[in-house]
Amino acid sequence: MAATSPWDPVPEARAALERLRAHVRGTVIEPTDDRYEQARAVWNGMIDRRPRAIVRAASVEDIAPVIAAAQETGLPLAVRGGGHSIAGLGTVDDGIVLDLGALTAVEVDAEQRLVTVEPGATAADVDAATSAHGLAVPLGVVSTPGVAGMALGGGVGWLVRRAGLTADALVRAELVLASGQHVTADQDSHADLLWGLRGGGGNFGVVSSFTFRAVTMPRQVQGATLFYRRAQWRRALAAFSRWAATLPDEMSAIATFAALPASFGRGDQPWLMLRIVHLGEDPREGSAWLERLRRAAAPDEEEVGVVAWPSWQSATDEMFPAGSRAFWSNLAFSRTDEDALDTIVTFASRISRVGSGIDIHLLGGEFARVPEAATAFPNRSAPYWMNIFGFWDRAEEDRPRTDFAQSAHEVMRFLSEHGEYVNFLGSEHSRPITELSRRIYGEEKYQQLQRLKQRYDPHNLFRVNYNVSPER
Repeated sequence: MAATSPWDPVPEARAALERLRAHVRGTVIEPTDDRYEQARAVWNGMIDRRPRAIVRAASVEDIAPVIAAAQETGLPLAVRGGGHSIAGLGTVDDGIVLDLGALTAVEVDAEQRLVTVEPGATAADVDAATSAHGLAVPLGVVSTPGVAGMALGGGVGWLVRRAGLTADALVRAELVLASGQHVTADQDSHADLLWGLRGGGGNFGVVSSFTFRAVTMPRQVQGATLFYRRAQWRRALAAFSRWAATLPDEMSAIATFAALPASFGRGDQPWLMLRIVHLGEDPREGSAWLERLRRAAAPDEEEVGVVAWPSWQSATDEMFPAGSRAFWSNLAFSRTDEDALDTIVTFASRISRVGSGIDIHLLGGEFARVPEAATAFPNRSAPYWMNIFGFWDRAEEDRPRTDFAQSAHEVMRFLSEHGEYVNFLGSEHSRPITELSRRIYGEEKYQQLQRLKQRYDPHNLFRVNYNVSPER
């Protein structure tokens, strides 16, 4: 490689990368490699970063040598699990990417209801392994994201009311620190670190193994989607908020405003969809609750049926195809008064293109019973979490689609309570990252995370994330 190449680091760094090849079983891919363009791609097509080297780990033993190389070279280090980060946190310009995507093994101890997961596994990998035993780990609302990002960021999904967050189910983590030390974080060892991993992102090390406590799951679940045309939105959303106030934990629901892809067969008009799943053993209970909502707000169309849990979890995967350009913003809220409903419906009425939408996740249940101080997740009190999202294909749509999500957040700000959810947050460059992280976690939790950072990563090697700086 020519010495004038922008990819050519100082000779010492280049020598360190050459030594790295000899110390890992996996593949080291550099910009001159034919595999580079494919290897540098992440889920969000807006993220166009060019790492100095990408290390595709072949086993967890490859983690420590990559950390050592980053320390030696001074190159920034990004850690990639499923590669699904909306903000593109699994890659970095002019640095090293540790790609753990090939490490997807899932082990199920059905008797103890413990599920041990490698850091590259996706929700689909876990669901396939656990459903055979009548178990489930609380994950997201689609099957394609990586489990690592969900666990470290929080993990809001279909099981949030019945079993809490993915982070709440995390009982043990094996990880490699910046020092190269291998540690186990659980309630008996490094319990402070386990607290930080439950929502504090990848600030403290590279997790090589996650162990979750699973819950029992019926082989078949009862799912329903109630569809409402625009004229019914205000009445249906008001009925939904009243109905949701007394739901049992076994009922989970998301209200979605969106224009659907053509494959859904509902034209290009935007819809309000009330997506509901009953996760209990007695389907009659689910039917009774669904009928109450129908009586309060009769849908224009509906789809109701009994499906296997993995099928429900993956039902809307095609709405979020890999390579889409994407931007999200989010907020937690409690208000469903007249002003709140009017504002939500009025802004939702601006949705006109497939890919833009608003999800309102119903929380409460087990999620709300976890004490606020028990994890780093920023807000347990709000009964709703709004995700304002956009997916599109063409670069010329970047500005209007991003503006939609940002303007929606501004309009809805009067509803907003403290905290933001990192996994529903796109890349934001309008403020320093530490200021953004303080806003995400709130000052008290940020300072607690900062004390952990000072202990476990005092030189801030793990900074390609929503960073908690060790410096006060």
